[in-house]
Amino acid sequence: MELVIKNITKKYKAKLAVNQVSVTLTQGVYGLLGANGAGKTTLMRMICGVLQIDEGEILFDGEEIGKMDERYRDLLGYLPQDFGYYPNFTVMEFMLYIASLKGITGAYAKQKSKVLLKKVGLEKNSKTKIKALSGGMKQRLGIAQCMLNDPKILVLDEPTAGLDPKERVRFRNMIANLGKDRIVLLSTHIVSDVEQIADWIFIMKDGRIVEQGTVEHLKEASLGDKNTSLEKVYLHYFGEEDIDDATF
Repeated sequence: MELVIKNITKKYKAKLAVNQVSVTLTQGVYGLLGANGAGKTTLMRMICGVLQIDEGEILFDGEEIGKMDERYRDLLGYLPQDFGYYPNFTVMEFMLYIASLKGITGAYAKQKSKVLLKKVGLEKNSKTKIKALSGGMKQRLGIAQCMLNDPKILVLDEPTAGLDPKERVRFRNMIANLGKDRIVLLSTHIVSDVEQIADWIFIMKDGRIVEQGTVEHLKEASLGDKNTSLEKVYLHYFGEEDIDDATF
């Protein structure tokens, strides 16, 4: 299983949002780390096929994703930063609605939904309306719905933004487990999220991947000190103005 991104570029008028990015993803958890406006969301939307690529190509197991069409979407689970919920749906109603959109129906859809809700700790909230859920519970529901088709590629855009520290730890543990048998790409500006769970980290700035590697490699490559913190590596690339006090 291999997702290859080759020299992809996306331009909005005079701004290069993504500029000649090339990376290769195999099984595991990948962190995409960068300040707001670095190009992370644009890159992820192109990976998910919801935004057209201006230049370059994306291949899954050697086949261009645009030519795969429905077969690629069947492999994909996507949780965008601005994921839309239906506040008056109950948790189970929402899961069954999303399942139907993915072509999953009947008793199997309900059973699959129950299994996933249990996995994310929402089994006791199946009859709760979404508007009554906390922010963390909504994010867990977001993970559950994008796992309905058992995706081989899971793309998560800022999934822990706005969560309290306890919910963020729970969410990180969940993502780490999901990465054992699929490709997981986690975009964030929260350094601790990727430091704890990512097998490999991409640092993105001004539309480019400026460095990549394991946490230990990034520390050595950026600051020449494996004993430093990833927070200091982030500061090396972005500066204090790109970080809020809750980031770490």
